[in-house]
Amino acid sequence: MSDQDLLARPSGPASSSPRVHAPGQSELSNRANPVSLDDVPLNAFHIKIAGLTFGAHFTEGYALGTIGYALAMLNKQMPLDAFWQGMIGSSALMGIFAGSLVFGWLSDRMGRQRIFLLSFLIITLAAFAQFYVASPAMLCALRVLIGFGMGGDFAVGHAILAEFSPRKHRGTLLGSFSVIWTVGYVVANVLGMHYADASPDAWRWLLASAGVPALAVLFMRIGTPESPRWLHGKGRVAEAQAIVLKYFGSNVTLDGAHDEHAHGAHGGFARLFKPDLIRRTIFNCAFFVCLVIPYFAIYTFLPSILKAIHLDNGSGADFLLNGFLVLGALLGIWLTIALSRRRFLIGSFAVTCLSLFALSVLPESATLAMIAAFAVFTLTMSAFSNLVGVFPPECFPTEVRACGVGLAIACSRLGSAIGTFLLPLGIAQLGFHSTMLALSAVLLVGMIVSIAWAPETKHLTLNQASGR
Repeated sequence: MSDQDLLARPSGPASSSPRVHAPGQSELSNRANPVSLDDVPLNAFHIKIAGLTFGAHFTEGYALGTIGYALAMLNKQMPLDAFWQGMIGSSALMGIFAGSLVFGWLSDRMGRQRIFLLSFLIITLAAFAQFYVASPAMLCALRVLIGFGMGGDFAVGHAILAEFSPRKHRGTLLGSFSVIWTVGYVVANVLGMHYADASPDAWRWLLASAGVPALAVLFMRIGTPESPRWLHGKGRVAEAQAIVLKYFGSNVTLDGAHDEHAHGAHGGFARLFKPDLIRRTIFNCAFFVCLVIPYFAIYTFLPSILKAIHLDNGSGADFLLNGFLVLGALLGIWLTIALSRRRFLIGSFAVTCLSLFALSVLPESATLAMIAAFAVFTLTMSAFSNLVGVFPPECFPTEVRACGVGLAIACSRLGSAIGTFLLPLGIAQLGFHSTMLALSAVLLVGMIVSIAWAPETKHLTLNQASGR
């Protein structure tokens, strides 16, 4: 059966999927016009789960943003050669790659709630431990641990938020993480610019300060319930019903729970490559990789890019860029609401591709045009980065949702590492314009993949969106 056939299945009262009612409440639920978990009104519990996920992304953006400024001061106390600078700079990405795979797999077997806590326990302890580093190797190891926890949180956080969110607000809630991550990253940049050299050990305080929001998120996550979708998929029906009753009311039902349970025994990464999911697996990995290669490559070596477009005026350019990143992320929330998923994704790939193509063909004398093209690229890239939090959790069924999200994240981090490694070599060997042309080709591939395989999931229940 094709994705289109799967997505066309009806929802609501006409659906053939059985409804599961809270224990002892079936008659009351029938009288009260049962409401699907996908269509329950937004309530305080939804806001809490979203807040816990957003707080995590703020912490992750902040923790990643501190390292650049801390390294400059660390180098004065512990001289770093090129090897250790590269290792420390990329260590968190290596950890995210491993953590998203390991914790994604564990989350589909052990449950969301345990990994929801464990991932941030690791981040908190490793972040505070950075204050006591005595060698580059120790700092590198701690950054790998922080990234390992982040990878787990990316995989399970998106899964658990998607499984609780009503479909009307699902795209907004899942996509908003990009804004919060960007805010955390910008806050770290601002603090780093002003305080990284305030004292010889200021870099220690800067790195360890990431433990403060991490600890707050960890404490607030205590008591978070398990996903009822995951519980029902594991046959723990009574527990799933009790959670739905407690947090959403006696008239709320779990549509599609029978389908989830029927497939619950076939989880794991191998399940992602079965005929009914393989196109979605390839799509999510491919579009994610094509998005992050130019994103991480360009912003990791931003000074060189700004110099090439004659915008290398120090902190003023940094503040301008940070403003565009935040503005773009906010714009992305509105576009997620206003546009279909496919239209937003395909159109954004087209705009960013054309922006980098313009940078590749404009002469160096066309300063204003190059700045305008880069501004459009920054705004659009930041905006449709929101979709990396939307498509993966919507595209995979509950039994492999965390595995699917984890695999997409792992592939994206591998792509970002490759892009970051190749960009300076490309500029040195091929020149700025040819390198921008190559990156525009990567975005073109992302657009083609999206046209061919991106499903439209905006108005569907989570079971329908994932092909159930």
